[in-house]
Amino acid sequence: AARIPPVEPSRTLDADLGVSAHIKCENLQRMGAFKFRGGYNALSHLSPEEREAGVVTFSSGNHAQAIALSATILGMKSTIIMPEDAPKIKVDATKGYGADVIFYDRYKEDRAAIAKKLRDETGAAFIPPYDHRHVIAGQGTAGKELCEEVAKRGVKLDYLFVCVGGGGLIGGCALAASELMPGCRVIGVEPEAGDDAKRSLEGGEIISIETPATIADGAQTTRIGDLTFGIMQKHVEKIVTVSDEELVDCMRFFGERMKMIVEPTGCLGLAGLKKLVASGEVKPGSNCGVIISGGNVDLARYCKLLG
Repeated sequence: AARIPPVEPSRTLDADLGVSAHIKCENLQRMGAFKFRGGYNALSHLSPEEREAGVVTFSSGNHAQAIALSATILGMKSTIIMPEDAPKIKVDATKGYGADVIFYDRYKEDRAAIAKKLRDETGAAFIPPYDHRHVIAGQGTAGKELCEEVAKRGVKLDYLFVCVGGGGLIGGCALAASELMPGCRVIGVEPEAGDDAKRSLEGGEIISIETPATIADGAQTTRIGDLTFGIMQKHVEKIVTVSDEELVDCMRFFGERMKMIVEPTGCLGLAGLKKLVASGEVKPGSNCGVIISGGNVDLARYCKLLG
């Protein structure tokens, strides 16, 4: 089962921003990211017969590791379709957790078509990275734990900042916050180069884009999910975008001041908070929840980005 990573304060951050920040550290989750929650929850709902046939999915990294590790724990075979340019640390970890990895060109090939072919050939279950009710429910437990922990401290969140790729994490967390923290405004954050969720929410329909060029590899999705979009329309107030430079600044802050290695995608939440504080939208004294989505970044790349 998933760990319960801590919710950390930062006096430095609070002083700099004039708010009270409560940071959920999913970089300390099993396999280094929140994705374990959804992956394990989805596989645990399969029947014995379905488990026997194995599982297939596609992912740029963290969902891949989540399914690989969860499948191994549950005694299942897993096959993961990964882009050729996936971070080496994520590829190595996925293989290390016991999965068979098949590579594809994310700019030229259709990963969904490859997955369908494998399903037809093997009968394996397909667990998508985000648009699946058990995946969304599993990811939402990160938000549930954050809300429960701050409530124990006598805190009511005014805002919750969550990264957006396909929408599984923000969808699940928004559902949790709507029940446990009524009135909390859920803000999604995505990279400037990949603003499909922002455009979709503002336009009232799902917008597809080309694969965005951003250091936030976990948010290089081309569209949000049908299920997650419906949840976001009802429970997410808005989506903001941030630059790669802003993500690097947050990586540096987490490393220098909180002593944590956080991957670029994992910095989206904090970067979004800083942006809305700077614009004046988030008022001084606000209680702000921030979810760090993960910490799986190649150390050589990490050092290069911060260099």
